[in-house]
Amino acid sequence: MAALSPTAALFKPVPEVLKDEGVPSRYIKHNDEDTQEDGDAHVLLPMMDCPIIDLALLLSSPQELAKFHSALNSWDCVQVVNHGMTRSFLDEVRGVIKQFFALPTNEKERYFCKEETRSSDAPLEGYGNDDAYRQKTINWSDNMHLLLFPLPKCNFELWPKKPSNFRTILESYSTKSKILLDTLLRAMARSLKLDENNFFELWGNNKEDTILGRFNFYPRCPISNRVVGLKPHGDGSAITIVLQDNEIEGLQVFKDSKWFRVPIISEAILLFVGDQMEITSNGIFKSPIKLLSAHIMIGVSLAMFCIPNPEKEIGPLKEPINEDRPQSYKRLKDYGKIFFQYYPENDADRLIHTVKINY
Repeated sequence: MAALSPTAALFKPVPEVLKDEGVPSRYIKHNDEDTQEDGDAHVLLPMMDCPIIDLALLLSSPQELAKFHSALNSWDCVQVVNHGMTRSFLDEVRGVIKQFFALPTNEKERYFCKEETRSSDAPLEGYGNDDAYRQKTINWSDNMHLLLFPLPKCNFELWPKKPSNFRTILESYSTKSKILLDTLLRAMARSLKLDENNFFELWGNNKEDTILGRFNFYPRCPISNRVVGLKPHGDGSAITIVLQDNEIEGLQVFKDSKWFRVPIISEAILLFVGDQMEITSNGIFKSPIKLLSAHIMIGVSLAMFCIPNPEKEIGPLKEPINEDRPQSYKRLKDYGKIFFQYYPENDADRLIHTVKINY
């Protein structure tokens, strides 16, 4: 069978690929692709031992703030609870995502990404699998990208009409996540002994800042040890907020030359440091490498990327720069645009490395 074009690969849902073709070679990892542990080996990895942060205490308790700072320094991510969203509400969010991806293809294809409307410097918005354009091995996943905030800028024509409560649930989740994001930005500044509004003024208080949602569906795979749900990657965002599946574990983070499993905490939301926060903090906070292993079961997740105004120059704040920690990153605009053009095949080629200043 002839290889499918990138467009065909993009628009064919993975469950249909599995039904019609099994697991094609374009999804199989190459020998030179270092995805570390995945599939069945996932359960053999050590568990990430990261403190759980109580958001209700974060801005009022010095002890909780110190724990937050320690967690970010150690793991580049934290799990947050008491964030104003109940477990039942988070299950509703997961539920509408699962219901959308369970729709027949002829329903989902109304929201397909259109290659002709895609620019080379931005992710696709709509339903599909965007990495087919960029990577020699395709992630074993179906995706949907939607602009989630600010709501007046959202293209609601691309928001699924089924399930019928999708828009209501996602609007509410987006609004509550923005409140969560603003609190986290203030806490991150406080943890560095900066004015609490430093990061918020950069990324939380500008009408041109956006939050892009990536809805992920990870179908079952009979050879999960030979494919990967989401290849090793960093995020080009300032902050990434992740809602994990509440049943299927698979997310991993890379630390000290080893992969660690991220535990499932059904009522928690994950915060990951993005490249742009690494730059702005002058490397105090780091943007981690993470992946999601394939599984014999079905799973979903939702990642929300905080993307600063592309016209705003980013670079290290003055306060984290001193004799002991000189400026370590260049100043630049539109990091997100460059990031999507640059999407790397491996960690050594990550964009964040190219903006570092070597002394």
